[in-house]
Order: sequence, then structure tokens, then C-alpha cells
Amino acid sequence: MNPKAKRVLETLYPESRLSGFARNDHRVLFFTLIHSVLRPEMNVLDYGAGRGKWAELETGYKRALTTLKGRCARLTGCDIDPAVRDNPLIDEAVVIEPDAPLPFPDAHFDIITSWAVLEHVDNPAAAAAEIARVLKPGGVFFAWTPNKWGYVGIGARLIPNRFHARMLRGLDTGGRRGEDVFPTRYRLNTVGAVSRYFPADDFENLSFIHTGPPAYHGGNLLLARFWRLYNALVPPALGQSLFVVARKR
Repeated sequence: MNPKAKRVLETLYPESRLSGFARNDHRVLFFTLIHSVLRPEMNVLDYGAGRGKWAELETGYKRALTTLKGRCARLTGCDIDPAVRDNPLIDEAVVIEPDAPLPFPDAHFDIITSWAVLEHVDNPAAAAAEIARVLKPGGVFFAWTPNKWGYVGIGARLIPNRFHARMLRGLDTGGRRGEDVFPTRYRLNTVGAVSRYFPADDFENLSFIHTGPPAYHGGNLLLARFWRLYNALVPPALGQSLFVVARKR
């Protein structure tokens, strides 16, 4: 997090001066949910693990909470980007092909996690089918993604993909580099879409919309206050992010 964004966070959420994160932090909630079911003997897949940028960005309690390596039997990371081979947060790196079957046996993983990946999925039916195939019965798929109808999701769809990297240089507060920016599709980013691609006959859908600290304000306190007010006034369905929690039957 850049110094300006840090000052904004500490102004809007004073508790972050002590903890390093806001009371409604997305990643803290996400990994708390994962730890509620994680056991040392489990096999876990990080779907879209990337290069492991969080190793550069997070420290202290938040870094400890979001690090799953060493807390399960094996943490496998897969990604279409070969940079996953350099990810220090996983035990095993696997490069996959877009829309191709995952190179794992049926019912292999107890938990599948995915952070900021579903907005990039081009073929949600194929992706969901493969996630379902490699997940054990009783296993849980956890994913975080921007809500299609939140301001980030709307903005990403209004602005052509070719301009995303340029826009993010000015507005992003998450420490992303150019190589971390990928084309967005927003085809698996609503509770309804999750219900459609992870149907009730096969999954218990516990997904929900969540609004955390304002994002994409570039360290500008006035813009951050505007986004926080916007999030407070819009209906919950227009909230900031989608938490996918789908338990396989």
C-alpha cells in the first residue's frame, strides 16, 4: 500500500493504525472464513495463484492470517501465467491452459480458494465444471471477486480492457504492477451467476455481497469518502464485492 493510501485508510479507519487493516477488510474476512474449515491434513488449491504479490504487500497479523502454506498438507497453486512458478506462498506451482481441464484427479482437493480471479473467467461453465470435478464432496470453494454491480465492476466494464493498466496506475491502492493487470469479463460475478454455475443439486450456495474499505481512490481522501458514502447509500445488491462460498454436496 502506498503512503497516501495508508494515510487515507488510517483516517477513515483509525483502528488500522494498530492492526494494519480496517474493521471490514475483505481479505481478513475471506481468510477467516477459510480458517474456520481448514485442517492440517487437507489438500488446498489456490485457483489463479499468480506470482504471489501478497508476499510483498502484507505484514504482521494480516500476513500470518492470509498465508495458508504450512497450515495444510499441501497447497497447490495453478495459473495460466507462468509467473506462478515464482510464487513463494505455495508448495507446488502448476501452469494451466485457459478453458482446458485442470490437471488434477477427480475429488482431489478439500478446499479451493480463488482471489480476484473470477472476473477474468471467459468461460464460466467450463471453469465451474472443473472446480466441481476436482473438489471433494463436502469440500468448499471460496472465492473473492468484485461484484458485477458494484462501482468497481461497473467501472471495469465501462472502460475498455486496453485502458485498465493506465487507469490503475492512478487509482489502484493495492500495489498492483502492470503484469498483475489482466482482461476482465465479469461473467461469474453475481450471486445469481454462482447459483447458475454451481447448481443447488450439487452445491450448497452460501455466497454473499460484502462492502469493505473504499478502493480505487488513488490516495485521495475526498474521493475515498465519496466512495464510502456511495457504498453506504446504494442497495446491498450494489455492494462492492462478491464472496463465493459454495460447499459441494
